[in-house]
Amino acid sequence: MKIWVDGDAAPREAKEVIFRTAKRLQIETILVANQRLAVPINTSMVSCVIVKPHANAADQHILQAAAAGDIAITADIPLAAQLVERGVYVIDPRGEEYHADNIASKLSMRDFMDGLRGSGEISGGSAPYSPRDKKAFAQALDRLSTAANRQKKL
Repeated sequence: MKIWVDGDAAPREAKEVIFRTAKRLQIETILVANQRLAVPINTSMVSCVIVKPHANAADQHILQAAAAGDIAITADIPLAAQLVERGVYVIDPRGEEYHADNIASKLSMRDFMDGLRGSGEISGGSAPYSPRDKKAFAQALDRLSTAANRQKKL
């Protein structure tokens, strides 16, 4: 089991949680980004893969490398949908879990909102990352890493 992180958009606070989890549970963790990212020097469990700086390069790398039973962290819902289809556990940096029961509706809502933004009906982005988001993410990552470890042992 590995943890794959869509590193370009992951908040610093979420990365801190990921690094602690990787070290504590000894899970290989790979940040994928189109630029160099800081990784902790006190653990060999975390590494960074730098991809070419073009749209969706990090997504494509994660999609090709992740295997069933791995955990992926991304806010990219189309990527999440493809990973869920492949049996990867997926959460976003705010702690929302994507799975077979909810990914179709999440993808549909994303497309709907994208259409509204494109037509000028709504503007703005996500709210700032909060301590509440960090806590929800930490709890979701702990829950998924426990489930993935249990599945691995079967």
